[in-house]
Amino acid sequence: MSQGNSDVSVEVTPDGIVAHACPVVEVLDRVAGKWSILVLVAAAHGPIRFTELERAVEGISRRMLTLTLRTLERDGLLTRTVHATVPPKVEYAHTPMARELHASLLQLTDWAHRHRTVIQAARAAYDGRTSP
Repeated sequence: MSQGNSDVSVEVTPDGIVAHACPVVEVLDRVAGKWSILVLVAAAHGPIRFTELERAVEGISRRMLTLTLRTLERDGLLTRTVHATVPPKVEYAHTPMARELHASLLQLTDWAHRHRTVIQAARAAYDGRTSP
């Protein structure tokens, strides 16, 4: 059987352990993060300011929001626009790639919302069976 290029790079650590760095896994880890999903969903309706995102994403700290926005901008999912006003006005907006991703994120968040009680019941049943 021939092996094709699967776009998986191999890295050998100093202690001789082989690590596979798969770009697909890296992207999914980044995009599927709790805060990334919530920020992308909150930013879906057009340009949004930092404070609006902070209010829209319940439970996120200012620092985590800042880090998440930087990561999403670095990955090409958000654009950051600074308007030359006093005080400066900064807005975040989806890129075309993020708009494409948005439908999938909505399906995921809708699924989680619809099944949250079933999942909680399953956890309680599991915990009841495994508790000493």
